[in-house]
Amino acid sequence: MKKQEGITLVALIITVIILLILAIVSISLVINSGIINKAKYSVDKYSEKENNEKTKLNDYEKVLNEYSNNKYVKDGLIWIKV
Repeated sequence: MKKQEGITLVALIITVIILLILAIVSISLVINSGIINKAKYSVDKYSEKENNEKTKLNDYEKVLNEYSNNKYVKDGLIWIKV
């Protein structure tokens, strides 16, 4: 009789079952640990900080523009326009 080589149906089924168990455990860990909620919270905090930084930069820019509109530099000295 000829020897058959290859994977058996039983080994294939066992492999699929093990992969399903690993997938179920991984999904339950992700859901129960709150990783998704923590990520959403982090995105919200990042957006808040980013908006605060943009506001501060705009404020600094306004101050610099006001300063530069009323003053000019000549011979290394700052002169005020009157």
